[in-house]
Amino acid sequence: MSAARLLTIMGSGETAPTMVKLHREVFTRLGAGRHRAVFLDTPFGFQENAEELCQRTVEYFRQSIGHDLDVAGLPRLVGLDTMHLESALAQLRRAELLFAGPGSPTYALRQWAGTPVAQILRDRLAQAGAVTFSSAAALTLGIRTVPVYEIYKSGADPFWLDGLDVLSAIDLRVVVIPHYDNTEGGHHDTRFCYLGARRLAELEAELPEDVFVLGVDEHTGVLFDLEAGTASVWGRGGMTLRRHGDSTVVPAGETVSMDFVRAGGATGSATFAAGWSGVPDVTDPAADGAVAGAGAGTDTGGDDGGSPGDAASLGEATSRAEAAFEAAMAAGDATGAAAAALGLDHAIVEWSRDMLQSDETDRARAALRAMIVRLGEAAVAGLADPAGVLAPVVEAALALRRVVRAEKRYDLSDLLRDELAAAGVSVRDTPDGVVWELGG
Repeated sequence: MSAARLLTIMGSGETAPTMVKLHREVFTRLGAGRHRAVFLDTPFGFQENAEELCQRTVEYFRQSIGHDLDVAGLPRLVGLDTMHLESALAQLRRAELLFAGPGSPTYALRQWAGTPVAQILRDRLAQAGAVTFSSAAALTLGIRTVPVYEIYKSGADPFWLDGLDVLSAIDLRVVVIPHYDNTEGGHHDTRFCYLGARRLAELEAELPEDVFVLGVDEHTGVLFDLEAGTASVWGRGGMTLRRHGDSTVVPAGETVSMDFVRAGGATGSATFAAGWSGVPDVTDPAADGAVAGAGAGTDTGGDDGGSPGDAASLGEATSRAEAAFEAAMAAGDATGAAAAALGLDHAIVEWSRDMLQSDETDRARAALRAMIVRLGEAAVAGLADPAGVLAPVVEAALALRRVVRAEKRYDLSDLLRDELAAAGVSVRDTPDGVVWELGG
């Protein structure tokens, strides 16, 4: 068993290309060799495609991370026969890394209630190994849990559920809110895991005095190294420590001490603009906080380029590929256009392992098909400017026309002009000289 003690909380993207570097970093810190990793599949166990999601997750770890992942086989614990339950729990206890992701936090809590799952997680953090929880699973780690579907989808008044309270074992008295910077609502506020500012403020007022909010943005992860006493932010967004409406934001690429996190951030730090542009005319005074920490000097997976491969979503990868394709086509760069199409194809494959699917895949495939059609048309018509290709021939004909006009052979001059027109080249005599164009 590794001597490292690691906790990773992801806001989303747990099986997306954006979190590959962070997953690999966790295995690196666990040490050399193979490590027994187990996927706790309970949060989405009620879904009809649960088996497919498990297979997709296993493939992601094998293909993108380079490690095997066993499935706990615990989509449902309530009513499970004793032999099956104890066998699965034994597998969790032996695991060096426990991983769980999207689904329903309410369902997961209902299944885990009265079982040793919470204690197994606490033991893993206290002894050695790693726990990586994202999205719905991350919601369950704290003292309280947001029942997302009941509030956002079913219209229930905001309320808390009791969480697993795993993080108190490492002296973190928090509620974890993933999807902290969500903007899916478009013109209505879906930040803070679909709660929005108003409902979060209502719930925050009900928390015990010593409990605060730990928010993690989408496609962002926080790696807590419990032996080193540090918390480093990876990915695209930041970690927010919010207490009584006041927020401290630690952006990706920064590392802070665990004591800083346990204290809920610091006051008097430099202002960090954590403004939100997804929804106009929605303001939250707590959206601006304080930035903390010094740069970690570590590659934390930030975006430093514009290729489809480092995009935050498949939609963004598609837009980048389309822009690169159009630029290449306009420049007559067939190789560049083909590279853009191949890059989009690669992005589609990589994002196909993401458990949170959307219509972005359909859009990406439609864009790829359009690129293929355009490349086929270019193979027939060519990418080079026809005027540039024909220019030497046309200029030679016009030079001959000038000669015969100088000799007053206007019949030959008109014949040359007519033959050029029949070939699609329009010739006009102007005070400044002869001009020509295609298709005129």
